[in-house]
Amino acid sequence: MPNASNATSRYLRVVTAQPNFHRTGQRVQIARVDFTDSERCPYYVVSQEGEMPMIELRHLRYFVAVAEELNFRRAAERIHIDQTPLSRTIRDLEDQLGVLLFMRMPRKLRLTPAGARLLKETHKLFVRLERTRRVVRATDVRHRAPLRIGVADGIAQPKLSECFAGWQALAPETPLELSEMSADELTAALRREEIDAGISFGLAEDDAVAQEPAWSYPLLALLPVKHELATLEAVALADLLAFPLISCKADRQPGLLQQMRTIVHRYNPAPTIAGEASSLSGYITRIAAGMGVGLADAGHVATLRRTDVVAVPLQESEHIVTRVLHKHQRCGLPGELQRFLTHAKMQH
Repeated sequence: MPNASNATSRYLRVVTAQPNFHRTGQRVQIARVDFTDSERCPYYVVSQEGEMPMIELRHLRYFVAVAEELNFRRAAERIHIDQTPLSRTIRDLEDQLGVLLFMRMPRKLRLTPAGARLLKETHKLFVRLERTRRVVRATDVRHRAPLRIGVADGIAQPKLSECFAGWQALAPETPLELSEMSADELTAALRREEIDAGISFGLAEDDAVAQEPAWSYPLLALLPVKHELATLEAVALADLLAFPLISCKADRQPGLLQQMRTIVHRYNPAPTIAGEASSLSGYITRIAAGMGVGLADAGHVATLRRTDVVAVPLQESEHIVTRVLHKHQRCGLPGELQRFLTHAKMQH
């Protein structure tokens, strides 16, 4: 397979298809096509002597949806098509590849080893195609690719908006494209290069994702307005944690929960947890209703306009850190992304 002369000329060999080849039942072979830069990313097409039917990207996108959901109904809802054509497309893909991709059992779907491998290789392919699209479009002076930022954990701190506003003043030629997502979605989007950077309180450890401190806010106590500690000028954490505490859910704010646990356990190894909230609004509602006390960073407290909740400084100096994230790149980060990361870390 010939190599292109430089990293910007990544390409795939174009193959043509004769109709209904995949219905012939004839034996097929797998052909491997490599991209031409320093990272190898195989793309598989089905070939037969004299005939090479193309596997459409649409088929692979449908396959990824089914493989990740392991349920045809949920996958069909995710990609907005009917279940019948989705199932038919997966059958066609299996016919073309000459392998079973899924084990179909009553009320259960499982990837075969071939299906698991195809999912891994398809993720690599989509990453590389997105890189190629952005490189090609960047050569057109009429188009400036946006910097794609994912924001997780429902973060609404003033320093976040200040970061974005400052970037638009610093680099007006590079627009921002913001997406709100869960922590798990943020990790997946970074790995697949569907976004360039993320903002989060922290994600589970992942070798592919770098997490760097960007800014922090002091931690404050949150109390119902009539709570006995609400009139103090500052409250000791040990005194606060003598009361039942409202926490957050691990699947919604894993980074925030980890930071909170680390701080809380320094002052009370076994606090009483009165409930868990999935959002800031749910957290504040529980505190205002007298279901427990809470902790929050000063940035989010600044966004509250409540008369039924009181924020009291802590006697101790504890902070919640917000992080900026990106995917590790063996060949170095793109210039605009590195510039944004540097800008974000100057917000402290």
